Amino acid sequence: MSRILYVEDNEDNVYMLSRRLRKHGFDVIVASDGEQGIEMARSERPDLILMDLGLPSLDGWAATRLLKGASDTRAIPIIALSAHTMTGDRESALAAGCDDYDAKPVAFERLLAKIRALLQCGSGS
Repeated sequence: MSRILYVEDNEDNVYMLSRRLRKHGFDVIVASDGEQGIEMARSERPDLILMDLGLPSLDGWAATRLLKGASDTRAIPIIALSAHTMTGDRESALAAGCDDYDAKPVAFERLLAKIRALLQCGSGS
């Protein structure tokens, strides 16, 4: 069972997405801000991280840069999630170190395909 760390401060989003991911066989753990997300990535060693970009205190951009800059967490794939999509956000997320990007509200089947593709890439290494 693959473990996903979902870093998200909106409880409704956490409830809806984590519930659907669990129904598809994923173990989902949740962090409510970037700092907690970094701590949990280091302690829980998830197979993949879903990172909201608009987080309180330490935002998803900064948290991603820190995770991808650390030797113990840089190999964990990160999919950025953002409700405030603007031109260039996808490119900025990828430049910050994210492996992929998806807009909210999430199209679940599309996100699920991205998750499975990144997990499959990681399992072959």
